[in-house]
Amino acid sequence: MIVVIGATGFIGLYTVEKLIKSGYKVMATGNKNKIAGEYLESIGAKYIHFDMTDENDINKLPKEDVEGVILLGGLLPANAKVNLDKDENAADYIKINTLGTINILEYCRKNRVKKLISTTTYSDVFKSWKKDIALKETEPRNFSLQGDHAAYAISKNASTDLIEYYSQQHGLSGAVFRLPPVYGIGPHDIIYDNGISKKSGITIFIEKAMKGEPIEVHGDPNLSRDIIYVKDVADAFVKAMKSDKTQGLYNMTSGVSLTLENQIKTVIDVFSDNEKSEILYRPEIKNSTPSYLFDMTKAKHDFDFVPEFSNYKKMMEDYKIEMESGRFNFFIKSRKKS
Repeated sequence: MIVVIGATGFIGLYTVEKLIKSGYKVMATGNKNKIAGEYLESIGAKYIHFDMTDENDINKLPKEDVEGVILLGGLLPANAKVNLDKDENAADYIKINTLGTINILEYCRKNRVKKLISTTTYSDVFKSWKKDIALKETEPRNFSLQGDHAAYAISKNASTDLIEYYSQQHGLSGAVFRLPPVYGIGPHDIIYDNGISKKSGITIFIEKAMKGEPIEVHGDPNLSRDIIYVKDVADAFVKAMKSDKTQGLYNMTSGVSLTLENQIKTVIDVFSDNEKSEILYRPEIKNSTPSYLFDMTKAKHDFDFVPEFSNYKKMMEDYKIEMESGRFNFFIKSRKKS
C-alpha cells in the first residue's frame, strides 16, 4: 500500500489515479475537500480526513503493509491569503510544512515504512537561475529572503534537510522532488500573489486565445522557463516509488527551455478555434520571473524518468482534452467555494 498525504490537492488527484492504474493499493488523505475524497474512493482508493499537523491524526494511518508515503500536503504561497505588507504567516509555513513533515517522518520511523517522497520549491536556488544553463541538484541553495516565497522556501528547505536526516540516521529511503509551477487542469486558475488574488498566466493566455483576444507579452519575449505537466509528475512518483535507487533531491521539470513567446504562440495554436489572437509585445512592462532551466539527468538515471509531455504543444493538447472532458469540474468548483 502507498499512503498519499494531501491526496485531494491538484497533484494528489493525478498521482492517486496513476498509482491505482499501476496496480497499487492507496490510502489517500486530505483535510479540506470532501468531494475530492469521494472521487478518490470512487476510483478505488481508501480515503480518510487527515491533518498532518495533528499528532493524534497520525493514529489514523495504517501501521502494516505500507510500502511508502508520498507527502504532498502543505501550505503554498499560491494558496496563502496573507499580504506581507500588513501581516506575517511564517509560523504557518513552519507549523504545516516543517513540523507536519516531522510528524510524517516519525510515522515512517515508528512503523518501519522505508520510503518517503516529498516535494520542495524550485525557488530554493532562485538567485542562481540562468537562461539555458541547466542547474543540477548539487547547486547550492541561493534563495531570496524577501517576498511571499521566502518563508515558504525556508520551511521547505528545513523539511528537505529533515528527510535527509531521517535517511542517514534512521535508514529511510527519502527523496524530494524540486518542482516548478506544475501545469494541468485543477483549482489554480486563481492564485494568490502576496495575498492578492489574480488569474494565473496560463489561465489568462488560454482564456484570451479561446476568445480570439490580443495577448500581451510583458518584458523580454525570449525569457525561458522549464515547466512540467501534472501527468508527468504523477508518473515520476510511481517510477520513483518502484526504484531501489531513489534517494535524495531530484529536479522534477521537463528539462526543456520554453520561451514566453513560444508558449503564447502554442496556446494560440491549440486553443483558438476561429479568430487567432494577436500578440502584443510590451517590453516596457517588467516580467518578475527570470529564465530558469534544470538538469534532469539524475531522475533518468535513478528511476528512468523521461517526461512524456516535454513537448509543449503535446502538453497543451492534452490540457485541452482534460479541460473539455470536464471530469474534474466538481473539484475545481468545490475548491473555489472553500
